[in-house]
Amino acid sequence: MKVNFYETVDDKLLKFAVIISKHNSRWVFCKHKERNTYEVPGGHREPNESILETAKRELSEETGALQFDIAPICVYSVIGKNKVNQTGEETFGMLFFADIHAFESELHSEMECVFLFDTLPTEWTYPLIQPLLIDEYLRRQQTE
Repeated sequence: MKVNFYETVDDKLLKFAVIISKHNSRWVFCKHKERNTYEVPGGHREPNESILETAKRELSEETGALQFDIAPICVYSVIGKNKVNQTGEETFGMLFFADIHAFESELHSEMECVFLFDTLPTEWTYPLIQPLLIDEYLRRQQTE
């Protein structure tokens, strides 16, 4: 598994949006109903949807976020077979950061619940991908 980072790629290559998010300075993670691990919100781009619309939709669906500020960080790609890429070819997504101000009282998605962490969890759903995305976000925060 290899994760790469880019400033930009052709928009039509962007298939996924992943949203690193915080609420009151705490990391926001989701727990899927069928897993005992944690993940940052994200998902597939729908037809005729901008990648920003994908990010907003996935953030709202998976965390119940009602009010938030969201911005792109960078493009990422993953090379290698995984749960969402059976061929292993390079797939591209946009990494976002969101500051969530308010949540719905309950979730209406495949997510069982949302957790707020002071420190990053160790039980990742995608341990070869998502920690690297957060590392890149943190690296870029230090250079700003």
